[in-house]
Amino acid sequence: MPAPEFDPALVQGWREEVREEWIDYNGHMNVAYYVLAFDHATDHFTDGIGLDAAYRAGANASFFVVDMNVTYKRELRGGAPLVFATQLLGFDSKRIRFFHMMHHAEEGFLAATNEILTVHVDMTARRSAPMPESVLANLRDLSDRQAPLPTPEGAGRVIGLRR
Repeated sequence: MPAPEFDPALVQGWREEVREEWIDYNGHMNVAYYVLAFDHATDHFTDGIGLDAAYRAGANASFFVVDMNVTYKRELRGGAPLVFATQLLGFDSKRIRFFHMMHHAEEGFLAATNEILTVHVDMTARRSAPMPESVLANLRDLSDRQAPLPTPEGAGRVIGLRR
C-alpha cells in the first residue's frame, strides 16, 4: 500500500514514530499512546491557528479538551511511522471541533481517528472565554478552505451495542 495522499485543504505536517515504550503486552501500540500521539497532532493544529505557546503565555489563556472520541482501525507496531491530517468540523467564539486521522506513513492505511471538542479558557478565571479575533479569523479561513470536504466517516459517532 502506498503512503497516504491527503487533500491539500487538510491541516498536515505532524509526523512521529511509534516508540518501543508505547508497545503493550499485546505487542502493539497501547491505547493510551494513541491519545498521546493525537495530543501532539492537536498541538500542531492549534499552533497553526494561533493558539500556540506564545499566545497562551501572553494572553494567560488556553484551551481544554471537553470531549473526544477515538476509533482504532488497525494495530500499529513499534517503529511504525505515522502521519496525521486534521479537518476542522466547526467552531464558535469559544469552542473548536476537529477530526484527526492517523495513517501509517509508508503503508498508507488509516490506523485511528480522533474527534475532539475544545473550549477556550481564561486561565485566571478558569472559565470559558471568547477567542481573540485573530484566532477566529484563522478558523474562518481554514473553514472556507475545507468547506468542499465531506464530513469524515465516523465524525459524530456514538458508542452503542445493537440488541
